[in-house]
Amino acid sequence: MIKGFKEFILRGNVIDLAVAVVIGAAFTLIVNNIVAGLINPLIALVFNASSLDEVGWTVTNLSGEPVFFGFGMILGAIINFLAVAVVVYFVFVYPMNRWKERAAAKAGIAEEEASELPTEQELLLQIRDLLAAAPPTPGR
Repeated sequence: MIKGFKEFILRGNVIDLAVAVVIGAAFTLIVNNIVAGLINPLIALVFNASSLDEVGWTVTNLSGEPVFFGFGMILGAIINFLAVAVVVYFVFVYPMNRWKERAAAKAGIAEEEASELPTEQELLLQIRDLLAAAPPTPGR
C-alpha cells in the first residue's frame, strides 16, 4: 500500500496538478481583487449603490416587514466568473493553441496531413495482419 502511494505521488501529473492548483489560487486572488476593486465599483456606480451587496429591490411582505432581494451579489459572481474565463482564455488557452500551431508548422506537419494519418486502431490492425501473414519462425 505504501509502495502504491509512493508511485502515485512521484508521478509527474500529480506534481503538475499541485502546481496548477497553487497557481490557480494565486491567479484567482488577482482576478477577485480586480473585480472587487474595479468592476464592482463601476456597477455600483451605475446602480447608485455603495457596493454590489446593496443592489436589489425591497418588497414588503404580508406582515409589513421589508424583504430585500439582492441581485448584486449574483451579478458580481457572474462578472467574476466571466472575468476569470476571459483572462484564462486569452492568457493561457489562445497563446498555447497558437504556439502548438506554430510548432506543428515548423515540424512540417500541416493539419490536413495530420488528419490523413492512420489512427492507432488502423495501425494495430495492419500490424496484426502482417503478423498473421508472416511465416512461422522455428522454435514456436
